Amino acid sequence: MRVEDLLALNLPIFEGVSAEQLSALPLTVRERNFRKWETVFSHEDRTSDVYILVSGALLAVFWTKEGREIIFSRFSEGSYFGELAALSDTRRSLTVTCRTKARLLVIPQQSFLTLFEEVPKIRQRVVQGLVGRIHALTSRLVEQTALTVEQRAASHLIALAAEQGVLRDGGVISNVPTHAEMAAYLGANREMITRVLGRLSKRGAIKGARKEITLLDIDELSDCLGS
Repeated sequence: MRVEDLLALNLPIFEGVSAEQLSALPLTVRERNFRKWETVFSHEDRTSDVYILVSGALLAVFWTKEGREIIFSRFSEGSYFGELAALSDTRRSLTVTCRTKARLLVIPQQSFLTLFEEVPKIRQRVVQGLVGRIHALTSRLVEQTALTVEQRAASHLIALAAEQGVLRDGGVISNVPTHAEMAAYLGANREMITRVLGRLSKRGAIKGARKEITLLDIDELSDCLGS
């Protein structure tokens, strides 16, 4: 892919990086399209490419020995992933699957390491991203151990709304995860999530519809965190 075409995508990781900076480096970036539910890479794979999501939605999951699915992350457009294997030269720690059809950029390990070493802005963003991920996982661990399923669900909906910029009364969360996906993310089961969302609806906090949840009363939803 030409540098000009790469920068024209306005990807966050390249914000403020000039074409001159990138053109001076020996880089390879290719584009690849994935089908819905196609696997990008699997847990324990010995691959080391880094990926950037141009369009679509992805899930990073782990399967326990008992066959239980745990969702660790959801990647939105503009996100990059796979940098841990590229930086540490280790096996993949999670499986990444396409929740929808997806268009990705693929950066080979050596090209990514060149960007990391030669472009300070990219290096800073990658380090900040890793630190942010550690904080997020720590917060999630605290939630899993200290909060009820209803509290975790309320917290998750608030986080999704904030992510989409709709954290207000009447705000609509789009592309809502399925009950099974939410259960895998929150450490519950689908039936529990269905009951919890039903209770939140009866309390007047939310109104559910296909692939959407409307926030009717943010204060009521927030009160669930203390109940």
